[in-house]
Amino acid sequence: MEQTELLWQYQEADMAADALESEIKRSPARLALKKNREFLVEQQNAVKRMEEEVAEMVDRVDVIKVAITRMEEQLGTLTKRMQDAPPSDLAQAQEMAKDAQRLLGDLSGFEQEMQRIQQDAADRDRQEKDIRVKYAKVKAEYDQQKIEYEALYKEQMKGLDEKRAAAEAKTKDIEPALLAKYQQIKQHCSRPVAKLYGDQCGGCNMNLPQASLRSLKNGNKITECENCGRMLIQM
Repeated sequence: MEQTELLWQYQEADMAADALESEIKRSPARLALKKNREFLVEQQNAVKRMEEEVAEMVDRVDVIKVAITRMEEQLGTLTKRMQDAPPSDLAQAQEMAKDAQRLLGDLSGFEQEMQRIQQDAADRDRQEKDIRVKYAKVKAEYDQQKIEYEALYKEQMKGLDEKRAAAEAKTKDIEPALLAKYQQIKQHCSRPVAKLYGDQCGGCNMNLPQASLRSLKNGNKITECENCGRMLIQM
């Protein structure tokens, strides 16, 4: 059997194996499992982000508590000073009142921020509980899908291994250089070998230059398409 025919038969077996592998990757069971796995990962990441945000809130609350305590002390000190040594004139009274207003305003601002943080923390808590409920439901579904898919996948891979072995067996009598060229072209062409139809490449349907056609007419059974790079054969 000529190299051209051997190469063509190998390609047919190789393409059949590739088609089955592609079918396995696109199987509904695999896609459903992948979708649920991605959902679970997204929810885990969402919970992690919430936990980090809550940790930041706790740190901020600690800072606010310290600031409030300090301002209350300052306000108490100012009040006591006004009681022990009342302002002697209007300017001094206005200055003390201004300091007191500033402290009261800052205290009010911190208290409002504390309320916002507490509300945000409560919202995060509710969201996290919702996520955990959904996660548990999808995780149970995912675990069952995984068990069923692993059994299916085992059978699919058995069939793929058989097709790969059948394709590999057809390489026995093919010249190593041709096989190497085949694998090189396959990196950018799904079918590395095409038949010649008249003066056209059966892969890209483009006309071949006269030099390539003369090479085939002079007895060469294989040439290369200058347009798509496939190996062209006459059979």
